[in-house]
Amino acid sequence: MERRGSVRARGLTAACVVVAMCVPFLGSGCSSLPTEAEGTVVAVTLLPQAGFVEAVGGERVEVIVMVPPGASPHTYEVTPYQMVQLSQAKMYARVGSPVEFELAWMDRLISVNDEMLVVDCSKGVQFIDAEEGVPHEGEDDVHSGVDPHIWLSVRNAKIMVENICEGLVQVDPANAEYYTANCLSYIRALTQLDDDLTESMKVLENRTFVVFHPSFGYFARDYNLIQLAVEQGGSEPDAQYIVRLIAEARARDIRIVFVAPQISSRSAEVIAREIGGEVVIIDPLARNYVPNMRAVADAIQQMG
Repeated sequence: MERRGSVRARGLTAACVVVAMCVPFLGSGCSSLPTEAEGTVVAVTLLPQAGFVEAVGGERVEVIVMVPPGASPHTYEVTPYQMVQLSQAKMYARVGSPVEFELAWMDRLISVNDEMLVVDCSKGVQFIDAEEGVPHEGEDDVHSGVDPHIWLSVRNAKIMVENICEGLVQVDPANAEYYTANCLSYIRALTQLDDDLTESMKVLENRTFVVFHPSFGYFARDYNLIQLAVEQGGSEPDAQYIVRLIAEARARDIRIVFVAPQISSRSAEVIAREIGGEVVIIDPLARNYVPNMRAVADAIQQMG
């Protein structure tokens, strides 16, 4: 964790700049400036993180989500109004893995409010390689080939929640006991979730699943599954790869292609049609984490 502190005047100047940026947009989605927040304002990158912050912070926090519902963290661009909101934040919980949104925007977000505490939610997480699904060693090459979707491991989520709790205690020490108690309660719920998924996945005969965007590498690692991704290197696959993937899916008797609601792909539909299967939506970015991860597990178990 690091405190981005400097002269208060500089932070006020940044806030004034984003207010000025927002003025031309008042008629299109920037209808009013944010009012003074009642709780501790915490900014996060993704919706699942918002759920984590709310579980720990309860009524003591207000959460700003930079990548809103329906948007993709691979392509989303911040609005001027979000910049104004960010000027009120006491803390920013970044994912900390190489999520494209953070790689593109994090420095600019911090410059708007350099007094907020920046919490790295990935501190203590073991990264895996995006292609191989194996542990990724070393900090020097942490942004090279790393799977960024760390929150889709329940075990990683527990680490992320603990990091968030530490940050909240730092920015609001008067409510430290409240945050700690909530954190422990939520960690217990996540532990129970992990235990349940571990048990339910043991009986799966078909341990390979096909997903368009390779979001579930950490999930596959945790429960001894194999993820076959349609998308390659962030792009639609070529025809030769699709042919090979269809052949492998048929050989493994796979009848489902999973897609995320934030990303549409004709390739997934083509593959599903060729294997006599269907496209099924699973959400990697749902705010309500525990029931969503159960829904993901249930969908994968439908493969048999």
